[in-house]
Amino acid sequence: MAGALSGVKIVELAIWAAAPAGGGIMADWGAEVIKVEDPDGGDPYRAFLSTGVGAAQTSAINGSFESDNRNKKSITVDVRTKEGQEIVYRLVEKADVFLTNLRPAALERFGMTYAALKARNPRLIYVGVTGYGPVGPERDRAAFDYAGFWARAGMMATIGEPDAPPPGQRPAMGDHTSGIMVAGATAAALFARERTGQGQEVQLSLYRTGMWVNSMDIQTALITRQNVPRLSRKNVGNPLFNCYRAKDDKWFQLVNLQSDRHWPAFCEVINRPDLQGEARFVDAAARREHGGALIVILDAVLITKTRAEWGALFDAAGVFWAPVQTVEDVINDPQATANGSFVSVRISSGETIELVATPIDFSATPAHTRTGAPELGQHTEEVLLGHGYSWEELAALRERGVIG
Repeated sequence: MAGALSGVKIVELAIWAAAPAGGGIMADWGAEVIKVEDPDGGDPYRAFLSTGVGAAQTSAINGSFESDNRNKKSITVDVRTKEGQEIVYRLVEKADVFLTNLRPAALERFGMTYAALKARNPRLIYVGVTGYGPVGPERDRAAFDYAGFWARAGMMATIGEPDAPPPGQRPAMGDHTSGIMVAGATAAALFARERTGQGQEVQLSLYRTGMWVNSMDIQTALITRQNVPRLSRKNVGNPLFNCYRAKDDKWFQLVNLQSDRHWPAFCEVINRPDLQGEARFVDAAARREHGGALIVILDAVLITKTRAEWGALFDAAGVFWAPVQTVEDVINDPQATANGSFVSVRISSGETIELVATPIDFSATPAHTRTGAPELGQHTEEVLLGHGYSWEELAALRERGVIG
C-alpha cells in the first residue's frame, strides 16, 4: 500500500539530526527524499560514532544515522559552487518540499533562501529549522539540541535534585521532537497547498520547540512572573505523583494525578489504612502541605517489596504506575514489540538490523521502512539523470569537483 506522503518529493539540504529526522519520518510515510550532501565527507552525522557523545558500542554500525536517514536517496553536490547551486535549483523545480537546517547566513551565501527557491517553484513548501529562530541577533548562532532545546529552553535548569549539577539530556531528544514537528508542519503546509494552490515558507527552531515541550513551566512563569525552581522528589506537592525505589533496587513512578481519588486504595495496597485518618494526610491539600513527611513514610514502606510485587498490587487496586525502565528493558518490552515499535531493515553493508519505528500508525496508508540509510552519493547519477543531465554533463561536473 502507498504511504500517506507517496508522490511527494522532498529535497533535503540538512545535516545532523533535527531536519533529517523529520525527513526520515516523511520517507517512512512514502515521500521520496533526496538528501543533498557535501562531496567532502557528506553529512557529519555519518561520523557520529567518533564524537564520543552517544553510548559506547562495539559495533561499527551507525544506528543513529541509519534511523534518521533510512529510505532516502543520497547525492553529493558542492553547493558552494554556482554549478552546484544550479543542480539544486533543477531539483527544486520538480520538488514539493525543500527541507534545510543550515544557518540563514549560509543559505544566503548559497542562494538557497525561500525567495530564491520560490522564484524557481512558486508551489514549493520551504521548511527551515534553525537553532534559535530565523531572525533576531542570534539567527546564525550554532545550536545542537543540547543547547537550543535543552539548555536554553529552561529544562536543564529545572530538572533534577536542587543540589545536583544540571542534568544532561540524551542524544537527539530535542532533535527528534523537532523532527516530529517538521513532519507535521510539512504535512499541514502540503494540505494547505492542496486547498489554495500556494506554496509557503515554514520555520521552526530547536529553541521554540523546547519552549513548547517545557510550556507548562514557562506558562506558569508567564502568569506569575516568577521562576519555577527545581523540586526534589523528597518534597513534591503530590506524593502519589512521585518516583520510589523498591526492594530489588528498581525504581517506579506513581502517576496518580487525582490523589484524592486514589488515596484510599493506595493506603490499603501498602497496608497502611491508618494514614487515611491522619489529619496531615486527609486530603490533597493536607498532603501537599506535609508532602515531605509522607514521602519519608512511603519510602520506608515501598522498599519492603520488589517492583514486580508492588506492580501486581497496584494494578489490582487501580493505582496508576509505571516501571522506570532502562533502554535494555525497553528493547525487550513485550508491549513495545506488540505495538510495532521496531522494524527490521537491510542496510548497505548487507546486514539486517532493527531500527526504532516512527511513532505514528496509519490504517490505510501505513508507513514502511524499505531501505537503510544510503551510502554517500549512492544515487547521484540516478537522480541527476532523472532530472535531465546527460552522462557527458555528469562526467564534466565530476571532473570539476561539483559532484562526487
